[in-house]
Amino acid sequence: MESLILLALAPIFYGCMLWEALYWRRRGVAMYTWRDTLSNMTLAGMHQLADGLAWLVLLGLYTLVYQFRLLDLQTGVWTVAALFLAQDFFYYWFHRVSHGMRWMWASHVTHHSSERLNLSTAFRQSLTYPISGMWVFWLPLAWIGFEPQWVVLVVGINLGYQFFVHTQAVHKLPAWIEFLLNTPSHHRVHHARNDLYVDRNFGGVLIIWDRLFGTFVEERDDMPCEYGITRRQITTHNPITLTFQEWRYMWRQASRPGLRVSERLRYLWGHPDWEAPGAMAQPNSPAIQATGQPVSTVNKAA
Repeated sequence: MESLILLALAPIFYGCMLWEALYWRRRGVAMYTWRDTLSNMTLAGMHQLADGLAWLVLLGLYTLVYQFRLLDLQTGVWTVAALFLAQDFFYYWFHRVSHGMRWMWASHVTHHSSERLNLSTAFRQSLTYPISGMWVFWLPLAWIGFEPQWVVLVVGINLGYQFFVHTQAVHKLPAWIEFLLNTPSHHRVHHARNDLYVDRNFGGVLIIWDRLFGTFVEERDDMPCEYGITRRQITTHNPITLTFQEWRYMWRQASRPGLRVSERLRYLWGHPDWEAPGAMAQPNSPAIQATGQPVSTVNKAA
């Protein structure tokens, strides 16, 4: 159902991308390139296929959990509103953990790997999210008592909204919107690799969770956002490399000889920046070119 919602919105997404490309072209800015855009669209197709297949299995699991629900909630306006609020809360924690645990970062890094930010960047997703466990964060919703099909519907709406915050064409919205909602300004901060901006603004639709839990940072006019990742910047447009590069690195490091079991586990479940003593220092790691081999120059990192 989530995939169907996003597919139904596809004409709107493509229309907005065309508008944005023309907007920047009239201003003499090459915001889009064919290679980057086609790569993003290919990644989106791969993600949607994997996500659709995964939900065929996961809906059964959600239905099983729903049998042990805490509450019998009748579907109505207030129930759906409560579900929307709860799902966005759990999305915040999914997103925050995705930046703090290597296993989940291995999927999420694909989305952050572009050094551009435009609406097509929203399409830049990984097919490995079902493996890294994104779906685990929505399970409590079924256990609380929200019907599984409604859970999937609200997840799709949440992700659909987030497409529109991946733009540099919108500066700031009215103050009350900026206070309450995730906006293009807030999400530019999230994608930036500047020291001040790294690992901030995790909200999906609402930005109030960041304000409550101390992860909110305002975009500053005197600090333009630099996009990309802070270590091992990937410069290829190959969707396969973009999808699996971090997984390969993680397994390669975790299987190095001479490591303790605790260190191997930490490579899988620890913070993405962690390296065992004597391993390659993360901030100075070389970029990855299309062949998957290091290039000679080091990308600027936060």
